[in-house]
Amino acid sequence: MKYLLALVMALQLTVSSFAGEAPALAEDPVVEQRLIVISEELRCLVCQNESLAGSRADLAMDLRREIRTLIKDGKSDSEIRDYLVSRYGDFVLYRPVVKPLTWMLWFGPFLLLIGALFGLVRMVRRSAANTQTPNLDAAQRAKAQSLLQDTELPS
Repeated sequence: MKYLLALVMALQLTVSSFAGEAPALAEDPVVEQRLIVISEELRCLVCQNESLAGSRADLAMDLRREIRTLIKDGKSDSEIRDYLVSRYGDFVLYRPVVKPLTWMLWFGPFLLLIGALFGLVRMVRRSAANTQTPNLDAAQRAKAQSLLQDTELPS
């Protein structure tokens, strides 16, 4: 039992040695705060569904380091955003600007919804028009009546 306990404790010590070191923060808390504000509006190019501020990908860390450098160089927030957009395209922004190139991104879902509703209304109207009861002649009516009389209904 002592050996098992010693083995478990030794394993716990080795697991903690694999823990990664926390990334260094900027020396200036104002720079770090500006970095967080800017990177919350940017998309991680690796994760794609995560902000640059929350991503742990290597590329995201490199981009945050680049943003820190740009902040220290005295660039404004809009200049930093423009720099990243020119380098990586509109995809890096969580809220891309509305321009002809991004119209499908902004208005495409609404157009698809309107098209789907239009198609649904046409399909319902067409099926309602086709549900008329057929006109039977006398021979068909007699045959249906004889079929109904021959079958016994379950009680």
